Order: sequence, then C-alpha cells, then structure tokens
Amino acid sequence: MGEIIQAPLFFSQRLYLACLAFLGVLMVTVNRVNMSVAILCMVRIDTTNSSLDTRMQNSTSSCRGDVISASTSQISSRPEFDWDKQARSQILSMYFYGYICTQLLGGWLASRYGGIKVWGVSMLICGVSAVLTPLCARTHIYLVYAARVVIGMSTGVTFPSIQAILGHWAPEYEKSKLSALIYTGLPFGSIVTFSISGVLCKYGFDNGWGSIFYLSGLFTFIWAVAWFTLTAETPAQLRWISDRERNFIETSIGKSGAIQLGPIPWLSILKSSPFWAIVVAHFFSAYVFYTLVILLPTFLKESLNFDISQNGLLSSVPFLSEFVTSLFVGYLADTFRIKGWMSTTMVRKTFQVFAFVAPAISMACVGQVTCEYRHLAVVLICITSACTSFSKAGFLVNSLDLAPRYAGILFGIHNTFATVAGMITPVIAGVLTPNVREQQKNGAMCSTFVLPAQL
Repeated sequence: MGEIIQAPLFFSQRLYLACLAFLGVLMVTVNRVNMSVAILCMVRIDTTNSSLDTRMQNSTSSCRGDVISASTSQISSRPEFDWDKQARSQILSMYFYGYICTQLLGGWLASRYGGIKVWGVSMLICGVSAVLTPLCARTHIYLVYAARVVIGMSTGVTFPSIQAILGHWAPEYEKSKLSALIYTGLPFGSIVTFSISGVLCKYGFDNGWGSIFYLSGLFTFIWAVAWFTLTAETPAQLRWISDRERNFIETSIGKSGAIQLGPIPWLSILKSSPFWAIVVAHFFSAYVFYTLVILLPTFLKESLNFDISQNGLLSSVPFLSEFVTSLFVGYLADTFRIKGWMSTTMVRKTFQVFAFVAPAISMACVGQVTCEYRHLAVVLICITSACTSFSKAGFLVNSLDLAPRYAGILFGIHNTFATVAGMITPVIAGVLTPNVREQQKNGAMCSTFVLPAQL
C-alpha cells in the first residue's frame, strides 16, 4: 500500500469539518423536535374537562403534588389554537412524510453533486420554513402541515449527504471517531430543544411558542452560511488545507478528489446480505430513537405528571447521557481496530448488539415503574439513551466500510426504512396503550406511554 504520512486529527481541517457538521446535525434535530414541545404550548386545554381534571388531581395527589396546578396555569394562559387530537397528531407526523421522500434522492444527489452543496441548500430551505411556521399556524392549519412537510423533505438529505462527505474526508481508522462526533449532534440537539423550548414557551417573545420557531430558523440560516463559507467537497478543493493532511486523507481513502460516480451497482446493493443487516439494524435502532424523541415529552407530562418546565429539562437529560457516551464510543471503536484487538467486522457487530440488548432491558424496566418512582423511570431512560449511542460505531458507520463511494446512496436506502419506524411509532404506542385515559381517570398506574394524538 505504501507509506502513509500521518496527519494529526487535532486542529485538522477534517476535524473542523466534523465539528461544523455536528452543529448542522444539531440544527436538524432542533427543527425536527421543536414541534413536539411547542405544540404543548400552542393548543388550548379543553376547559370542559376541568371538573374531571380536578378529580384526577385528587385521585393522584401522591404522584402530582403541586405539579398539576402549576402545569395547568402555566400552559393554559397563552395557547392560541383549538386543534383537535387528530390535527395535532397529523402535525407531529407530517415531518416524517416529508423526511421519507428525500432519503434516496438525497443520497443520489449528494453522491452526484456533492454532499456539501446538497446539505447546505436544503438547510437554507429548512430555516426559511421554520421562520414561517408561526405565520402558517395563525393562517391555516394546512399551512402548518405544508411547513412541516417541507422541513422534513429538506432535512431528509442530511444523513445521506454526511455519508457522502465522510467518503471523501474520513481516513480508514478515523471513520468511527469522525462519525460519532458528527452524530452526537442528534442527542445534543434534543438536549438544546427540550431544555430551552419549555422555557421559551413560558418566557419567549411572540406568545412564547413563536420564538421557538424563529430562533430555530435563524440559527439554521446562520449555520448554512458558515457551512458554505468554511467547507469544500473534497480535501483537494479546500484552499487552506495543508499538503500533508490532504495527502494523508487521499492516500488513506485510496482515491482522488473526484466526486463524479460511475454507474450505480443497484443489483449488487440489493443482493448484499451485509447491507440488509444494516437496514434491519437501522430500523429497530430508529424505533427506539423516535420513541424517545416523539413520545418522551408526552410521557413525562401525561404519564409521569411533570409540568411543562420540568418536562423540558427532564426530556433533555436522557439525551445528555447519550451525548456524553457518544464522545468516547467512536474513539473506543477505532482504538480496538488500530490495536488489532478486534477486526472491523467484530467491532461493528459487538457495538451494535450492545446498543440493542442493553436498551431493551432498561426500557422493559421503565414500563414497570409507577409515577411514585418517576425519577427512577428517568434514570432508566437515561441508561437506554446512553447505551443506544454504541450504534454510532455500529450500523451508522458501516456503509462507509462496505462502499465508501456509494455510502450516501446506501444510507439513503436504509434511512428510508428507518423513517418508517418514526411514522409507525405513535401508531404502535396507541395500540399498546388503548386504555391510558381510563387508567388516568381512575388514578391508576401512570407509567404508560401516551400518543401525541392523545394530548
């Protein structure tokens, strides 16, 4: 293979690129999740059920204490809309209808024209749509549907684009580290959204909830401008990269700076059993992720009876644990490979199996916790979130192992399947919890997931 002159990772251009991509993933997550919190502040509580609410407060006082009265007064004073359950459920799901449409297209576009351009343009569209969301909401609910679909479509190209970018920038033994760093934007974005959105609902401008979307759009736009200014599609196209680092990256990857692909081997992709293993892993990992992202604020509010300010902070805690764990998962995986302690295949399989088994055990325990021990439920959810971070050295980087040149396309395909998990998560939760409202009316156990449609 010839001698490869090592270029340090710290203070390198590939690390700067990964850090900027991390911020981009953070903004993608913010725009995905913000509606889950904002909608709790946007919609009026049905005052016809006030007597029922009083009975529920009395029957579950051991769990609620002073939380319910605080929550009710804080949320009901500022909402503007009378959207019914079905409308609220549709708003939360519209993002995924748009998101699933651009997975494969995003992978093809990124592989053909470059992930930097494709992702940057899509984020500009996302930022504009986020800023327009309050105006859409006050005009007609169908415009909210449209805005969420557009945001979903624009951010749908993100992860296929990242894979295409890493195919040009990630040396062989830095794939896990750089990928893990970038994908920590997912939990950190949830931390930012859940911790700040609840506060903005109560104290923000434009009736509280409006500020959530204005700030999301503004920072998304700022990121996109920085992205176009400071990055390049390949090391050879970045003016201020050192010759040493450029040669190291290109020699390690084993290709030139060209972007253009030849014919895509569709048949070989569809016949590849390792690729279908990635598809299955991504689907079930996404199911756990979307369960936390979509249902966690509602679970904390409706089932564990935390008020809106507590809800936002506690919703962010599990993702904080995932963020901290993610910081060393990629380094650990690449160290095992460099030292020869595990082969690349064994690292991917071992980390992914752990990312499935440990969360399965902790989530099963969450379902057995009553609201009297609700803080234990939060701890178990934190363990679940932390353990899922091991997938960042599993299937999330595996496309780069199989086919670096086509990584964007491969990711687009299996992320399409994973998006289906986000679409069916609320449906499955509803089927599994058909009597949640009756249980709450009777003061029964409160550790049961509640549909966004049941808000």
